[in-house]
Amino acid sequence: MTKVIIDGKTFEVEEGLSIIQACEDSGVEIPRFCYHERLSVAGNCRMCLVDIEDSRGMSPKPVASCAVPISEGLIIHTKTDRVKSAREGIMEFLLINHPLDCPICDQGGECDLQDQSVAYGYGASRYEQDKRSVENKDMGPFIKTEMTRCIHCTRCVRFSSEVTGADEIGAIGRGRDMEITTYLDNAVQSELSGNVIDLCPVGALTSKPYAFSARPWELKHTESIDVMDAVGSNIRIDTKGNKVMRVLPRVNEEVNEEWISDKTRFFSDGLGLQRIDRPYLKENGKLKEVSWEKAINVLSNKLLSSKPEEVASISGDLPSIESVYSLKKLMNFIGSPNIECREDGSKISGNRERWLFNSKFSGIEESDGCLLIGTNPRYEAALINSRILRKSKESNYSIGLLGKENQLNYGYNFLGEDPRTINDLISGSHAFCSKLKTMNKPIMIIGQGALTGNSGEDFLNLCIKLASKYNFLRHDWNGFNVLHNVASRPGAMEVGFLPESGGRNLDQILEGCNDGKISTLFLLGADEVVLGDTSDCFVVYLGHHGDNGAHQADLILPSPAFNEQNGLYLNTEGRVQESVRATFPVGDAKEDWEIVSMISKKMNLDFQINSFDELRDEIFKSFPDLKKFDQCILGSLPKEMKNQNIKKHKFCNAVENFWLTNSITRSSKILCDRNQFLAHEALEN
Repeated sequence: MTKVIIDGKTFEVEEGLSIIQACEDSGVEIPRFCYHERLSVAGNCRMCLVDIEDSRGMSPKPVASCAVPISEGLIIHTKTDRVKSAREGIMEFLLINHPLDCPICDQGGECDLQDQSVAYGYGASRYEQDKRSVENKDMGPFIKTEMTRCIHCTRCVRFSSEVTGADEIGAIGRGRDMEITTYLDNAVQSELSGNVIDLCPVGALTSKPYAFSARPWELKHTESIDVMDAVGSNIRIDTKGNKVMRVLPRVNEEVNEEWISDKTRFFSDGLGLQRIDRPYLKENGKLKEVSWEKAINVLSNKLLSSKPEEVASISGDLPSIESVYSLKKLMNFIGSPNIECREDGSKISGNRERWLFNSKFSGIEESDGCLLIGTNPRYEAALINSRILRKSKESNYSIGLLGKENQLNYGYNFLGEDPRTINDLISGSHAFCSKLKTMNKPIMIIGQGALTGNSGEDFLNLCIKLASKYNFLRHDWNGFNVLHNVASRPGAMEVGFLPESGGRNLDQILEGCNDGKISTLFLLGADEVVLGDTSDCFVVYLGHHGDNGAHQADLILPSPAFNEQNGLYLNTEGRVQESVRATFPVGDAKEDWEIVSMISKKMNLDFQINSFDELRDEIFKSFPDLKKFDQCILGSLPKEMKNQNIKKHKFCNAVENFWLTNSITRSSKILCDRNQFLAHEALEN
């Protein structure tokens, strides 16, 4: 620890901090525009000027506190007349060309420039010359630009380079002629580009979909989590009435730090489009609206007339643990073993250490090497890809990729697309083995694209064998990680929504639907399942959007979206988090557990759950680890299995289209426009 004196008070702070960090840790406020704790130091704005005094005496002029490290016995003055005058002068310069359009600026009420001009500004303008005007840039359908407001803090430039790795935003010109622009005036294409909206301190970069729609003080804020992927980013849902207006990130150092992907930020309009708000029954080939009573009667009669082995259920990518557990309980009452949550055909199973991100996301920072197998983290988990990007800039950090070759925004050693290469890695005959041997704390990240197909589980076992051979698995380190790309699956696997003894897996369920051995199929928000044209199976869809699942259904039962009900989710690292209701369900939609309870009562089954609290208490009793909110529930080290045959195994892309991965995103006009925009850009280039 280092002792420093700040405004006459002595503080002990960590060694190696800058002055602005030391002041922040000590509770002393220092204004800033360009400085950001997650970005490199630029020292552009000079708003953080302070006076310092050391053994040589007072500094000849104020110094930028973001760029000067602390030293033992340093005396820092943040409130002297010289500092006050310097900040007033800096603020006056920053406002010289800034337009006076606060009443129509979307940053109004959340603007650092407004706040700091009041607190540290001169109070009046002495500038009488013409203000400069800068042409707005087209950064795509997400980012609205008003570049005349820009104060050249370069936060967006540094973010583009250091966090996304895309280097899409930069500065041209010097002095008065300097402008922030994109490379060759192209649109920004990064999956994390929307974060520059939060970073911009002045309203030069704002949200194009949110423009002129609401003011901050009109919105209700609900702290929740994201379900667009399995990262479980912490988010804040802002609503006006019963409409979601925008989604913003919340800080969680262990999960998403303070970033979110663009898909998370801009999916919100899809929550209000293509919604299912009434029960529907297919009669004479057409869906017709029916009452809840008739819908439940038809379904219960169908279940009572079916043999247990003729009933099956598939859980989709978005349902909460409560929804999955309640449906599993119904299937157990019926006596059907045919339950499945691996909607993409993945063959992962067994103890949780075989299918979780065991090193946790924070383990990427500790690692000294990385082996990616059958995954494209840029699309499957953009925030994890950003963490790997930061580590890749270390000179001794090696990354290998076995699988489909993709643009990940950082360099890596491509090991090929043949899954059998893993045998060469195990035997030590591959050239990359020399790098694996030098790694002390490596991480292995296996994507779902490596685990689908009949040989998926065999390949997973070979990955465990490879991990055991090198330093991926040690008594003090677990670098074996399976990366999920959908929010619901880890939680569904935790509560055992997998084929039971004698039960059918996904392929066998679909085969049974087509050959008549499955007469009734539940689709719990399962929109990626495709039934054959010859199927006579009675399909029941519990969901909230008119997507693929609803199009194949004979009976549609409307349920709320994730933002319209409370629910637990387990992210890919095994962290228990809660999605909190931000708006109310549309129409006559009922929560999934309520629907299951209605079916059970009609069939005279002893469901014994009359409220959501009772359901959650029962889940906690059966799975006590799920009570550990915001904690990772991990297992021990995965064990080696017998040798396996992967002769016909192939890798695939787990995510073909980053923007349209589930029923909500496919209903979002904003994300569909983004997808078309990028497709058009690709054709032009």
